[in-house]
Amino acid sequence: MKSQKLSKNEKVVLEVVKKSTGPIKAYTILSDVKKNGLKAPPQVYRALDKLIKKGKIHRIESKNAYLDCQNSKCKTSSKTAFSICQRCEKVTEILNTKLSKFLSSFKDDAGEEYLEYNLEFYGICKKCKS
Repeated sequence: MKSQKLSKNEKVVLEVVKKSTGPIKAYTILSDVKKNGLKAPPQVYRALDKLIKKGKIHRIESKNAYLDCQNSKCKTSSKTAFSICQRCEKVTEILNTKLSKFLSSFKDDAGEEYLEYNLEFYGICKKCKS
C-alpha cells in the first residue's frame, strides 16, 4: 500500500505534512503550497484523501488536522489509534499488539463488526508529567 506512486500534488502536500511538528490543518497546508502551484482547497483535499488511502498520513478527527505516518509497520489508514496529550497536544500513533488484536476481532453486543476506526485516547504524556 505505501509503495504506490505519488502524484506531484501528493508529493508537495506530503512534504508539508512531514515538515510539520504536529497535526496540521488543510488551510495551513494550502497556504504553504501556494508557491508550488496548488491554489484551490479541492486540490489540497484531494491530495490529502489520496495520501490517507495510501497510508502516508492520518487524519486526527478531533483536531480536523493531518499527521505524517511515523509507523513503518502501519498497514492501514482505516484502522488507527492515537494518544493525544491534553497539555502539550502532542499526538502519537499507538502501536500496541494487544489493542490491535482485540480491535481486529471486536464485535459489539449486536454482533456488528467494524471495518474502520479512528480512536483517540486523551491523557498526559511522559514529558508533561515530569
